[in-house]
Amino acid sequence: MKHLRRFWPKRQRAFTLIEMVIVVAIIATLVLLISPNLLAQRDHADKRTNDAFTTTIQTQVELYEENTGKKPASFQEMVDAHYLTQKQEKQAEDKKLAIGDFAKGGE
Repeated sequence: MKHLRRFWPKRQRAFTLIEMVIVVAIIATLVLLISPNLLAQRDHADKRTNDAFTTTIQTQVELYEENTGKKPASFQEMVDAHYLTQKQEKQAEDKKLAIGDFAKGGE
């Protein structure tokens, strides 16, 4: 009998199929619970980023008006006067913002 054991080693304890299915089900449930919250946080962060960018443009337009005494005709004019960067100008155009959106004092 001892000679036969060398051909059939002792069986090692392993996870059963049911145990693996339960683990996968728990992981899937956790992912389903967490993913909507992550997506909501991303949307919230995007909104806050857009709000901050709009505030920056508003501030720069107001500074331009105070320093020059006139409203800028375009974002390019503000870039030329070093109130905005090229990247900010492109981002404003991508967001379809216009100088008129930032009228001082609600004009």
